[in-house]
Amino acid sequence: MHPLNIYNTLAREKQPFVPIEPGKVRMYVCGMTVYDYCHVGHARVMVVFDMVQRWLRASGYEVTYVQNITDIDDKIIRRAAENGETIGALTERFIGYMHEDAAALGIQRPDHEPRATQFVPQMLDMIGKLEARGLAYQASDGDVNYAVRKFAGYGKLSGKSLEDLRAGERVAANDAKHDPLDFVLWKSAKDSEPAESKWQSKWGAGRPGWHIECSAMSCALLGEHFDIHGGGADLQFPHHENEIAQSEGASGRPFVNVWMHNGFVRVNDEKMSKSLGNFFTIRDVLKEYDAEVVRFFILRAHYRSPLNYSDAHLDDARHALTRLYTALKDVQADEAPLDWDEPHARRFAEAMGDDFNTPIAISVLFDLASEVNRGASPAMARQLKQLAGTLGLLGRDPHAFLQGGAQQSGIAPEEIEARIAARKDAKAARNFAEADRIRAELLEAGIVLEDKPGGVTEWRRA
Repeated sequence: MHPLNIYNTLAREKQPFVPIEPGKVRMYVCGMTVYDYCHVGHARVMVVFDMVQRWLRASGYEVTYVQNITDIDDKIIRRAAENGETIGALTERFIGYMHEDAAALGIQRPDHEPRATQFVPQMLDMIGKLEARGLAYQASDGDVNYAVRKFAGYGKLSGKSLEDLRAGERVAANDAKHDPLDFVLWKSAKDSEPAESKWQSKWGAGRPGWHIECSAMSCALLGEHFDIHGGGADLQFPHHENEIAQSEGASGRPFVNVWMHNGFVRVNDEKMSKSLGNFFTIRDVLKEYDAEVVRFFILRAHYRSPLNYSDAHLDDARHALTRLYTALKDVQADEAPLDWDEPHARRFAEAMGDDFNTPIAISVLFDLASEVNRGASPAMARQLKQLAGTLGLLGRDPHAFLQGGAQQSGIAPEEIEARIAARKDAKAARNFAEADRIRAELLEAGIVLEDKPGGVTEWRRA
């Protein structure tokens, strides 16, 4: 297995990764709240942790990867009411859209994809344990809250002192709480809420709070102590801080060894978010850009760094990915296994072992592409294709990728071929001005012609 150091948010430093059980990795990542289309910020979480689990598997680990779906919360209830539909119909539809977006981006399905509504009994069991340990109480308004100040380790993930803290992100402070810092575990049902948003409990009808779902589902599927927990940087506090308080408060033992957080996607130096109204949905972006280009764009940045979204950056990613596919276009990779002892592969593994440093790893791919261009080596082509494959890249037929954006240029492939034939006829008639005009016209439309030996002309998008 390749050596691996991971930046652990809990320790605030890179640490050698040592799994709890040799050769096996248990990983949980916070997934989507399904009431709207996924945006590019969600795409980053999907791609980053898909990359992480792919590299762990490529390194020889047996991985159990869990990513949850939040299918009940205030926003979901409100959106279903606005639409005049059931909660189940709303969430089922957007889960389907999420899966479509993920598949387009080359995301491998998690081993488990639990939905919050399927694990309410486990959540109630955990809340009961917290109450028995004196860490939870039912307030006068019927809600069951977590008593933050009674958990000695609160703040260790975010580095915040109790004086710095505020009430949870999704929970408004209210007078029924013993302390404004306390957060809700079980929300008492309101008469105005639909029946499908209510479950029975010993504390009365209600539904789980946001934080308890991830504690209950991760512990149910991975055990009370597991290796890696991931998510966006916005979840570090309060969500992940609260998960630690709940899980360790209920079990009395450590919860997670390594906490990983990916950086924000930014637009004009502001975080991309629905609340700011500056978000781009994945499906809108995919109308303009090939999905693999979007994946490549995300992986070119280190997962912990900010990712600056713009058409210019996506255009640059498209040109860069085109260079890699172009290197493979005329060289057939051999069928031998990936050679990890080959110098490029060693450098690639070293980069990935340094906290998943994909920018350096991708620079190795370009070095390999240069080797392929120089020597047309099937062995080097294989190294390029298979190393890129560990990142979920370069898995398509090169010609299919290089010609894939033609339709977006407004020119059908059949029309391109007809213009190439017309250009060939013009050249045969020694009408070179017309041949040049056709080439220039296609280039203006984003189509590049490449004349090959034997009178063959190939085309690709620019």
